[in-house]
Amino acid sequence: MSPLLPLAGITRQGLELSELRTRAKEAAHRKEVASVKSARLSQAHPQRLAKSPSELVRSKVSGTSSTRKDSSPVKALESIINVPRLMSTPHTAEQISALWTTYHASRTGGTGRGFICASVPIKLYDKMLTTGKQYPMFVMPVSREGSSAVLPEDRESAAAHEFYFLQWDFHAPPLPPSATGPDPFSRAPPTSNASALPQTATVLFTPLQEYKLRQSFATPYLILTFYPDFAKTHGIVLLRGEITPSAATAAVIPGKDTSTTRFLLSQVDAQLLAMGVQKFYLWGDESADSSEKGDRRAEKLLRQFHEHPEEFNWADLLEHARLA
Repeated sequence: MSPLLPLAGITRQGLELSELRTRAKEAAHRKEVASVKSARLSQAHPQRLAKSPSELVRSKVSGTSSTRKDSSPVKALESIINVPRLMSTPHTAEQISALWTTYHASRTGGTGRGFICASVPIKLYDKMLTTGKQYPMFVMPVSREGSSAVLPEDRESAAAHEFYFLQWDFHAPPLPPSATGPDPFSRAPPTSNASALPQTATVLFTPLQEYKLRQSFATPYLILTFYPDFAKTHGIVLLRGEITPSAATAAVIPGKDTSTTRFLLSQVDAQLLAMGVQKFYLWGDESADSSEKGDRRAEKLLRQFHEHPEEFNWADLLEHARLA
């Protein structure tokens, strides 16, 4: 874990906020250039078949595919749950959400450790997606009990926090889910915007101190993936959070008891970070718990971080995170 910093020292060590944002944008630009070069290279040199004949037979028998049919680096939902089986029999959104939760609770030796999950209504996902595209980077604090600077006159400022840098990434929409595959008698595949699924999105979290030191090579401690496969059929988007195992226990040995696997992040901290995405990226929530004042604070902080970093105040960030 990276060292904990009191609030007063967060901008005095490593990079200033403006330089942090500049380097993040440069890393994103280098990533985009590399992806374009890779795409051109693949066009000039045709790739081998994605599947051998034996693999193709196995996928037809099992009804699932281990590789994506598009260029998205995100693991396909079909590789996690049996989507065709869910589509072949009637399931409500609540039932799919319950199955999603049960599946992840059975991971890691039946403890559920290393994963968090949820289902998000499509209307809320669309709002977060729009805000995430506008403000794809941010920082979120996680409080550390029992660790504080010696500043008795100001308890809130003296409390220690670990800050996490987050980054949104957006990928191609998945293919619409089907129990039998594409209909051979359909006139044409759906191409209109009304029938297309929303984009798949991921949110990566890494400690701010590690990002300052390693930038694009920093290890993600938590990866949130939003699966919009059931957005049109059931009105929900499935959320899966994967916590990175520690290096000492990262290797998976067949037959090994995984219930004692250690992770870089605790379940509680992972839940707090996931809730932070909702706090800062879900403006104008129509629920009874929504606070218009809180929405304005979140919007103000995101705007300041991206557009006016000299006005960004770490104390305001902690205050909103505490009250939201």
